[in-house]
Amino acid sequence: MTRFRFPVGRLPDEALLSGLAGGDPELAVTFVRRFQHTVFGVAIAVTGDPQLAEDIAQQTFERAWRHAQMYDARRGSVKTWLTAIAHNLAIDAVRSRRLEPVAPEDLEAILDVVSDTPEQHALADEASARLRAAVAQLPPEQGRALVMAGIYGMTAQQVADSEKIPLGTAKTRIRTAMGKLRTTLASPKRGDHVQ
Repeated sequence: MTRFRFPVGRLPDEALLSGLAGGDPELAVTFVRRFQHTVFGVAIAVTGDPQLAEDIAQQTFERAWRHAQMYDARRGSVKTWLTAIAHNLAIDAVRSRRLEPVAPEDLEAILDVVSDTPEQHALADEASARLRAAVAQLPPEQGRALVMAGIYGMTAQQVADSEKIPLGTAKTRIRTAMGKLRTTLASPKRGDHVQ
């Protein structure tokens, strides 16, 4: 016999979150079932790895359980709060799997090791020079944002903080610079076409 006047599945999200925090097994299961597809969807969209996405979904619900008292309805819905947790955990997981960025002063030494034949060395120098020239053609603020994000592995928020600009502006600078760089590097170099 249920102690609720109507089915648990029809309780508001906030009530289920309170039940999760309070350790009510019936409400906790209902909470997880209500949001499991959404949370997994966010995790898989960011990671592209189903196993990792499952781990992130589990971590998301654990974090929601531990930090339920921090939920503030004035800042958004339970679903928004939960998907933000999943998104942040997924990004952290992807970053932790990514290789450490290479410092610019170490780049030349790495290219020397990889380019151990004269032909490979010449090709690497040409590609490096072309990339440097393309970045130099960008407006300075876009070039800085691109280097901070691409070389130093900074997030858009870290770029925004460093440059003391809004997050949206940092994202736009990075995206615009990448687009310009892609266009410049994709266009044929002079002398590449056959007559």
